[in-house]
Amino acid sequence: MKLWLDDLRPIPNDYDIWCRTAAQAIWALENYIITHISFDNDLGTGFGEGYQVANYIEEKAHSGDLVPMTWNVHSANPVRRESIRKAMENADKFWELSRGRYERDERSNAQRLWFAKK
Repeated sequence: MKLWLDDLRPIPNDYDIWCRTAAQAIWALENYIITHISFDNDLGTGFGEGYQVANYIEEKAHSGDLVPMTWNVHSANPVRRESIRKAMENADKFWELSRGRYERDERSNAQRLWFAKK
């Protein structure tokens, strides 16, 4: 499943899950097999940052608790865009070191999910 993390920009048609907060994205990562994530950083006051999600992914990749995924950053914030990139490159390195441990569950009938801010 492809996860779109952004509080303002609408989800592109080829994505399955739209998360508008860091907490929603982390919940989705814990409950679904995410194969790709696209990051915004600034999610609105009190709703976290994309960088927090990237750090979570980096930690879970290091501990072997999250399957590999592809990623991109669409945030307009240049400083956090670079921070997210570094965290995700570290996650890629951890996944590369443990290649072969993971199997992907490609689901043909992915369900589109939308989360609203609380």
